[in-house]
Amino acid sequence: MFPKLDDAQIARLAEFGSQRHAEPGETLFDLGDVDHGVFVVLSGCIEVVSVSKGVESVLRALGRGEFTGEVIHLSGRPSLVRCRARESSALLEIDRPNLRRIMQTDAVLGETFLRAFLLRRVFLIAHSVGEALLIGSSHSGDTLRLREFLTRNGYPHTYLDVERETDVQTVLDQFDVRVTDVPVLICSGHLVLRNPSNAEAAACFGMNAGIDEGDVYDLIVVGAGPSGLAAAVYGASEGLKVLVLESTAPGGQAGASSRIENYLGFPTGISGQDLANRAFVQAEKFGAQIAIARSARALKCVHSPYTITLDDGGSVRGLSIIVAAGAQYRKPDLPNIAQFEGSGIYYAATLVEAQLCGHVEVAVVGGGNSAGQAALFLAELTQHVYILVRGPGLADTMSRYLIARIEACREITLKPCTEIEALEGGEHLERVRWRDIRTGATEMHPIQHIFLMTGATPNTAWLGGCLALDEKHFIKTGPDLGPAWPASRPPFLLETSVPGIFAVGDIRSGSVKRVASAVGEGSMAVQFVHKILAGS
Repeated sequence: MFPKLDDAQIARLAEFGSQRHAEPGETLFDLGDVDHGVFVVLSGCIEVVSVSKGVESVLRALGRGEFTGEVIHLSGRPSLVRCRARESSALLEIDRPNLRRIMQTDAVLGETFLRAFLLRRVFLIAHSVGEALLIGSSHSGDTLRLREFLTRNGYPHTYLDVERETDVQTVLDQFDVRVTDVPVLICSGHLVLRNPSNAEAAACFGMNAGIDEGDVYDLIVVGAGPSGLAAAVYGASEGLKVLVLESTAPGGQAGASSRIENYLGFPTGISGQDLANRAFVQAEKFGAQIAIARSARALKCVHSPYTITLDDGGSVRGLSIIVAAGAQYRKPDLPNIAQFEGSGIYYAATLVEAQLCGHVEVAVVGGGNSAGQAALFLAELTQHVYILVRGPGLADTMSRYLIARIEACREITLKPCTEIEALEGGEHLERVRWRDIRTGATEMHPIQHIFLMTGATPNTAWLGGCLALDEKHFIKTGPDLGPAWPASRPPFLLETSVPGIFAVGDIRSGSVKRVASAVGEGSMAVQFVHKILAGS
């Protein structure tokens, strides 16, 4: 986490930075600062300090050859720590453009910096470094939404639950907040947001620093799931000016998966969030800009550069677009389902949701790989898991390795040909009734937690008729376009009915719902974008 550069490496860095002197006690950068680089210590000593409620705690003293920085230096987001000189020190400061040059031109130094940055971010998250505080309730859907947003975006924070923390009232009084105001998000130790939207939380923490709406990008990627992140990595690594728009957090549906075991190169498996976070950092390493909690609301597709209107009223323009906005799980037709969303009904199975369940029975609805991964994950943390599927079994929709594990797990019961008929409860889900569609027999269970992972509804409503869709509203591409293709040349394989606009991943008609396939489509689409921008 704190590697030391040798003299030869320090000498190589000289061309990328500028030297400066710091007096004892001088602050090099503070919490919330963005306009500073990475400091390499040439002589003397500096210290990195955590600040919470005005109280300082020294995290590390850095001597010759050691350096500051973590992953925020790739994106220009606000600092979570304070740094000052402990004694008279000579320093080399490397700004963000030059840091990116190092990443791209010097494999050894680039790996040294990046590895240290990633480990430090893990440390900051594990120790809740910074002054982000979320106060909420386990019975609040908006609390769960904000916890998921901060966790999946890898933002260090402290969470206090009004039902569980004994001293939470003292904290509420300190910020003049009532229990009825929760969830409450406190930024920078003083700014209080009552039940903020994800976009307001992102703005509070400076997650979108450096995004310029006046630019015309070579490529705009809508969605940061596996296909979108792949497009961002390959596009930026090829020198394209890339902007990614993500409505919630990197990873899409795959990002909420507890463990992916059939993705090439990870024999022991990897969580969807870890995979997404690695791809996110990789994209930023090559220079892609990623806007979090900024959703596409409309597309103007008459001519290039194309314009995407955002949900906050802003807009961005790109010479080409890759639509990777994914799909949402389909909701059962139950009249009171919205009442229990976030308080008994969930659409992801991460540790955040699992911590709400305790040692009780839960149900997973769905027969795809996501449902199977969720069931196996929850079986380790809960008393028992029921898998409810409308079909006769799992063979047609789930990978065989998952089916074998489910069959061998005593804590999982498969209920084929079964659908939920009713949900009951007050502030929180208390009971569920399901029905065997073959016999009509019903069962009532005291289940308080249901994980819905059924079917897919594509996120195409914002396209406003710009692109040709199939009968299920997925985007048509390539040979499937037929007469909808307007140009004299044939369409590229992943190209939509508008030249220069591509669709990849789950949102594309006929796509294979697998992470590896999505990554392949994202990288392939970038090759076609290159050809169009080059005029071939």
